[in-house]
This record gives sequence, structure tokens and C-alpha cells, in this order.
Amino acid sequence: MTNTTEQVRQPWMHDMKPLVVAPAQLWSDADGAVDAREPHAGAASIAGFYVGDTRLISRIVPAVNGETPTALAWHSPGTGRSVTSMVARNIDGPTVDPQIRVDERRELAPDALAERFVLRSNLDVDREIEFSVRLRFDMASMQEVKGGAPSAAARDGKVSVALEEGGRVARASYGDLVVAVAPTQADGAQGDEPASISVDGLEIGVVWRLSVPARGTADAGVHIAVSAPRNAVSAAHADCPWANVRVASADNRVADWVNASLRDLDGLRMSIPALPNDEFLAAGAPWFFTLFGRDSLWAARFMLPLTTRTAMGTLRTLAHFQATASDPQTNADPGKIMHELRAEPLVQTGAFDDGTALPPLYYGTIDATELWIILLAEAARWGAPESEVRALLPNLEAAMAWMRDWGDCDGDGFLEYIDRTGHGLSNQGWKDSGDSVRWNDGRIAEGPIALCEVQGYAYQAAVLGADLLERFGRPGAGEWREWAARLKTRFNEAFWVNDGQGRYPAIALDVNKKPVDSLTSNVGHLLGTGILDEDSVRDVVARLSGDDMLSGYGVRTMSSLAGGYWPQSYHCGSVWAHDSAIVMNGLRAEGYVDEALRVAEGLVAAAASFGYQIPELYSGDPAVDADGVAAGGPAAYPAACHPQAWSAASSVCVLALLLGLEPDVGAGADAPVDSPLARGLRLER
Repeated sequence: MTNTTEQVRQPWMHDMKPLVVAPAQLWSDADGAVDAREPHAGAASIAGFYVGDTRLISRIVPAVNGETPTALAWHSPGTGRSVTSMVARNIDGPTVDPQIRVDERRELAPDALAERFVLRSNLDVDREIEFSVRLRFDMASMQEVKGGAPSAAARDGKVSVALEEGGRVARASYGDLVVAVAPTQADGAQGDEPASISVDGLEIGVVWRLSVPARGTADAGVHIAVSAPRNAVSAAHADCPWANVRVASADNRVADWVNASLRDLDGLRMSIPALPNDEFLAAGAPWFFTLFGRDSLWAARFMLPLTTRTAMGTLRTLAHFQATASDPQTNADPGKIMHELRAEPLVQTGAFDDGTALPPLYYGTIDATELWIILLAEAARWGAPESEVRALLPNLEAAMAWMRDWGDCDGDGFLEYIDRTGHGLSNQGWKDSGDSVRWNDGRIAEGPIALCEVQGYAYQAAVLGADLLERFGRPGAGEWREWAARLKTRFNEAFWVNDGQGRYPAIALDVNKKPVDSLTSNVGHLLGTGILDEDSVRDVVARLSGDDMLSGYGVRTMSSLAGGYWPQSYHCGSVWAHDSAIVMNGLRAEGYVDEALRVAEGLVAAAASFGYQIPELYSGDPAVDADGVAAGGPAAYPAACHPQAWSAASSVCVLALLLGLEPDVGAGADAPVDSPLARGLRLER
């Protein structure tokens, strides 16, 4: 019988700790250990040091006199920094109070990792100690790590490791990717005469012979520098626009969540080499640590109450890649906004070896183009410089033309998607897993798929785009408002269903133009777009407010009454913070503030249960079980990204709701809502 730890499975990391300074990230076990040789949760571990989409080093293991010290505590005092407190048990005999302590202090940079070890003694005599660190080069692709597969580069001998500079530096090379490891002294300078550096295949060992003074300290460390010239993404060059923002509140949960999220979002800021001064937010660590059209747009939109700079940087970066021609292999058509950017083709492997293969620049998204238009209009409302908005008007016109000329792939008047390659994404809305669009009885719908929320985005994009055209004296505003009106009429004729408990829009139309009748959170994305009339808004709010949709920790992605519901499903019953924030914002926009506050309260409770680093998604279990007993909080989704940009940025949506932050108003015109969450809440800059 196969041992479970030997099976090829997707790694889980719900209890692992990340450090993130884009495009670098480091993942450790909860106690700070970095050793991917050790299985984690019955599968391969993601532990290691990454830059871009490559795990460079999979093992960083210290030892005192040949024995790994015992880790007792891990914490992160700031972006990209952590401290692990350890004790050595093999120095001072059988005492229960170990007298040698090791503090491992990590500092991550976009292209480097510094490890400093401080050995502290409580002994009353000096002690000679052999201290060592072993590191293993890996060079696995992100898809290999995600699929639980070993590094092909390491297996096939494509990684070379050598000692250079008189034996003072160990350098690993994989193509033009180079990683150099050098010992450091206490001040961070390279050590002149380390005890030794040895190379054993893909592993290196650095050994010091330290004299730890009585009741004193000794230091050792390594500096890991990376050269990755072919990376598709790079660090953001400008200072963080919310670096000086702090939130205080009577309910510490709100302040703790927002402040922790702003720190995480700082670590997710990226740019591309061609536009180094235009930042965007990477979708999430570890799997989606790059530019994503939809994710980066929503995250930037959520951040508008604090800054327009991220929005404008995101818009310009995506405009840089806006398609100008049709290409079935990349799913591009003129005017379309891209979905995903990688340095090389994304080929699923290991546990995900299903034939999916995406090009480095992939356009398989049905909603990023509309969301780009909406973000441009919203950024203008929040005060983005008029000259910057004006410069993007040609891209705006191209994006709007895509909706009309290319978004409708079968001529029925709705925007829909279908994979034209056979190896792309089968679902291309925000719920892009293969089983996300289901009938109420649980069957999976067949495409082309016309998602309900996409029609709402398109309506809103056409109206807001027309407003921008008119504002800047460009032609076509009237035609686009007529186009939007026709779409609204068609939508309200085709999408509505009734399950006996009330009416609501179907999640989608399928290949036969039949409404796929499951009740999902997608309908909440229609609120605030303008595609619903007043009675329809009331019906949608009523269905979203039911116990089958509100979990107590946010809005479920699918009704718990639906046949396909499962609280631990990726898109069919789980809760996504950003999804709930979109629904919350829609409720607020339609005037349903009390209902919006219920969602906000659930998100704050969820954030607290996850230590204020709210993950990509979590279970849709109820806050209270059928017997009225508290259920203990949402369960982690074990493969969820954290930090995730739009999840972290949802905290700013809650902040804006509670403080009443709005664009287009004078100073001091914002008014906090009447909620316990808003008491004592203030934004400090």
C-alpha cells in the first residue's frame, strides 16, 4: 500500500507562514522551519525561498554542534521580516532550562534573503560551539511546487553549484538564473574567513566555529542574492502610497485587520520591467504571485479610498498588454485586457496534470476588460489626475469596442466565453474552476457560458465609459448608452428564475441559452451596476440575506440549499472575502446599509479568526449550527493563498463603509455609519 506522504498531491499551507516582498517570498512551517524534505499535511511541502515563479532554495536548516535547535516561537514584526526563537538542547546537559538560545532573524528583499543567527548564552563560562547552516538549491517551477512534483531542473542535472571567490561564495546557476550564498558577519558584511563552505551536489554547508562568551552573544549569518533577468515582474520602485496610513478603533478587530492588511499589501506591490514606476498588486502568494487582470483590478478598486496611484499604475500596466489582434492560442482579440502574465508557459503538472497549458501572456478572461473600464471611471471619480485619465482614452475606446465586437462569441447579445484551444481555462469568470457553474441539482453546465455578473459589469462599463467619452469630448457616448439599455432589457428577459422561495438571476446561461438555476453570490455583483431595476434589487437583496447565503463570516459562493453546495468547495459553497466585499459594496450602493453591515460584521469576525491575514477563501460553515450552538469559526481552505491582494484589500472596503468614505465630496463630508464597529474608528495619515 502506498504511503500517503509518497502520493502526488497538491501541497497544503493553511498553517504555514509567508514573508512577502514582491517578487520574492519565503514560506516556512508555523515554527519558522524551512525544510521541504519534510512532508507537510501528507504531501510535499512548499517551504522555501522563491523569486518570481521559481523556488530557488528548498532548505535552510541551522544546527548547533550538529543538532537542529528546537523552535519555540515565530513572529513577523514587519513586511518581509521574521524572528524565530529557538533553543539548543545539546549544550548544557539534561536541564529543563536550556541555556543557549538561537534567534533566527530573516529579512526578505525583492532579490535577496538575509539570515542572521544570534546565539545568546546564559552560562557563566565561555563555550566553543560549531554552528552550521545547510541550504539546498531547488529551482522548481511554481507549477511543479503546486502540483507536488519534484524539480525537473534538479532531477535532470540542469542546476550547477560551485564555490567561487576563493571559496567564500557558493553560486548556483540554472540558465540565466543565478543564486549566490555568502556568509555574513554581525554587521551584515561578507565574512572574510568563514570556517568553511562545502558543496555536496545541490546542497551547501556553511560552518562557523564560534566562541560564545559567558552571558554574551555571538553572530553568524548568510546572505542570499538573486539575479533573475528573465522575470516577467519586478519590485515596485516607488514608496508605498499607504505607508503612513494607520487605523485606530474602539473595536480593535477593525484596526488590527486593516493595519495588518496594509502591511501585506505593501509586500504584494509589483511592476513590470517596461513600466517600473507603475505599480500593481500581485494576485496572491504563493500560486498567483504576478499580474492578473481581474484580481489586480479589483484590488486596486478596493484601495481607491486610500490612493488612486495603484489604480492608475494597474490601468497603465494592463493597457501596455492590451491586445491589438486576434490569436486563438492566447485567447486574445482586439481591445481585450489580459488575464495572467508569467515568465514562461504555465503547464500543469503533478496533481494538476490535466492537459492545461497557458502561454506566458494569456487573455482567457471574460471580465477583465469591463473591469478595466469601470476602474478607470472610478479612479477618475476618486480624483486621479485628469491628464492620466485622458492618456488612457484610446485604450478605453478599444476596450469598449471589444465588448461590442468580440465579447459576444455567438451573437446572442450577451458576453460569454469558451476556450478555443482545448488546453486553456474552461471557465473564465472569477469562479474559474472547472466545476464552478452548476445547475441547482448539482450538474455542471456546458458552455459557451454567459455569466450573470459579466452582463452587469458590461452594462456598468458601457454607461461609465460613455460618461468618460462625453466628459473628454470624444464621440460615441449616445450609442454606448443605447447599447447598455438593450443589454439591460435582454438580461432581465433571460436570466431570472424562481425556485419557489423567490426570484433571483441565474448564475449563467448555458450552451442552449437556458438559465443555470443555482443561487450563487454572483448575483450580488449585479448590485450597484445599474442593470437591475428597483424591484429586482429588492429581490436580490432578499435572497442574499437568507441564512443559506450568509454564513456569519461573509457571503457563501453558493446557497447551502443547492445540490452542488459543499462548504469546503473552491467556488461552490466557500466564502471569499473579496466576493463578500463586492456584495457589501453593492448593498451599500443600492441603499441597503444595514444588510451591508451584516456582511461587514461577518468579514471582521472571519479576519479575527485568521489572525487578521484573511486568506483567499475559507469554508462556508455557519457561525451557529442547527442547534444554535456557536460553531467555532470558519475552517481554513488548506490550499488558499495568503496574503491575497483582493482579500486583504477587502478590509479597506469595510473601512470605507464604516467611515462613510465616498468620492466626489468635500473634506469632512464623509459620515460614519451607526454601528458598534464604527465607534472610535479613525483614519490617521
